[in-house]
Amino acid sequence: MSRIGKTIRQIPNGVTIEVKDNVLFVKGPKGALKQELHPCISIVIEGQEAKAMIKDENNKDQVALWGTFSSILGNMIQGVTEGFKKQLEINGVGYKVKMNGKDLELEVGYSHPVHFKVRENIVFSVEKNVITIEGIDKQLVGETAANIRKIRKPEPYKGKGIKYIDEIIRRKAGKSAGKGSA
Repeated sequence: MSRIGKTIRQIPNGVTIEVKDNVLFVKGPKGALKQELHPCISIVIEGQEAKAMIKDENNKDQVALWGTFSSILGNMIQGVTEGFKKQLEINGVGYKVKMNGKDLELEVGYSHPVHFKVRENIVFSVEKNVITIEGIDKQLVGETAANIRKIRKPEPYKGKGIKYIDEIIRRKAGKSAGKGSA
């Protein structure tokens, strides 16, 4: 049995959940999300509670999907009520970021500025060297943050690059000067 799959998700006031043609729809104050369900997964809604169910609890593949879709349901409920946020920090001499309309313009050591287009349901904000990415879809927010970080990953010698705000970069020692001649 899946402990995560058995979790009962509370439905807050103002959030509606419905399943039509094997597609899960969640609407709330911040927006609406939809997710296609696997054929062996069903969502059971009882009053202000929702939970994911599977057809056969002895099938390992279905049990794995059970926990996954239960977590997706919880993330969708949290997304339409509170939303998700990731923050990235830019470190490096001459590295800077600014908003260009709704898009980002990054100057991170290349011969040209890098333009990053905003995706649907994602909002960027910039304060000094910190980029904040907000949205209602957890997967989309995380993927957008990862794609921005991929533009210039932090390097281990000087720590220059784009990193998550809570990420710790393990630093390496550079060359040792004058190894001694004898």
